[in-house]
Amino acid sequence: MVAIDAMLLNQSPLTLHRGNPMSNNTSLTRLLNSAFIGSLLTIVVLASMSPSVSQAYAAVDTAIKKITLPASTITLPKSALPGYNLALQKCTICHSVDYIHHQPPGMDQKAWTSAVLKMQHSYGAPLSESDIKSIGAYLSVVYGSAKVDDPTIISASQLPISAPPSDKALDVQVLLTNNGCTGCHDINKTIVGPAFKAIAKKYKSDTGAISKLVVSIRNGGTGKWGNMAMPPMNVNDKQAQALAEFILKQ
Repeated sequence: MVAIDAMLLNQSPLTLHRGNPMSNNTSLTRLLNSAFIGSLLTIVVLASMSPSVSQAYAAVDTAIKKITLPASTITLPKSALPGYNLALQKCTICHSVDYIHHQPPGMDQKAWTSAVLKMQHSYGAPLSESDIKSIGAYLSVVYGSAKVDDPTIISASQLPISAPPSDKALDVQVLLTNNGCTGCHDINKTIVGPAFKAIAKKYKSDTGAISKLVVSIRNGGTGKWGNMAMPPMNVNDKQAQALAEFILKQ
């Protein structure tokens, strides 16, 4: 096989003829054939010198080591600023606090707000304009040089006034999206938090299920489904109850 390949490769150099397409086609065909056979020759030679492909894969497989990374111990600094709860709720659904903690030092309010805005524009974080300003203000206070009583911090931390509760049915899908619920939960499968169907199954025979879920949704918690903490959701009692009822129907 090697001798034949070598013989076929020992052809005259490629010559292109001006104005003669047929000759050019023949020359190009000869080049392509030579390239293919050359590649085949390389494979044959390498195969004769190396272990089989299956042996190589087996060697790689045995070299793989499985490790379990330790849980992150860094937490967001507590603050009375509304951006604190928003950061817990909407930032940690995508990344750990380490990502925030290791940002460049000395970032001011404008830089932090721009960083949060990037999360919305580039990665689709479920953040409103007021969320971005509020989180940026909070981060610039706890990680930067801004002060809680700075006029710009106070202004950015003003949450929009919620409309008074009405008898109109709430759109649960809007609540799920706006509060980042679907970043951690799916109806059928576990993501970060348990599937809604798994929650519904757990509380199926619990007569106090709705009130328990309302408390968990509003206050957050940990330990019910492992060590992963659920941040408090920025919803009122009526909204929390609508979410709880939706989950328990799955």
